[in-house]
Amino acid sequence: MRACLLALPLLAAVPASAEVIASSETSFASHHVLTVAAPPAQLWATLLRPASWWDGAHSYSGNAANLSLDARPGGCWCEKTPGGGVEHMRIVYLAANDTLRMTGGLGPLQAMPVAGVMTITLKPAGAGTTLTLDYAVAGPGLASLAAPVDQVLGVQWTRLKAAAERQGQ
Repeated sequence: MRACLLALPLLAAVPASAEVIASSETSFASHHVLTVAAPPAQLWATLLRPASWWDGAHSYSGNAANLSLDARPGGCWCEKTPGGGVEHMRIVYLAANDTLRMTGGLGPLQAMPVAGVMTITLKPAGAGTTLTLDYAVAGPGLASLAAPVDQVLGVQWTRLKAAAERQGQ
């Protein structure tokens, strides 16, 4: 494994709208809100192509081009790796241009006995979209992981915002 999906060190600053809203030894919740200068349909289309916005340094293969998202209930957010692959998360709820909910543990969480639920919502906001991410994780040994996970997610959602805004240019 070249790099873990949520490996440290962190490579960029986190948006001010990001925060760990709850944290204990057995759970944490991360909450991010961004305003994106793109309509919901454009942001949604970008979201469904993680290879276009996820930082490959935070992947197992080291290359974001190996990431894919099968946009259907039961679909996989997966990654091809030399000789195999990784299921990062599984889609449990999808409402096009509005809500994507997935379950799973990202990066180092995948090897731990934890349960994670990520909900991404898109809401029209003037000429753009409000993008909200909530990721809640429960299981043992999480106290030291809340802040790093939150920071890496913040970087990724900032990259998603930039990618969606570039699509409109």
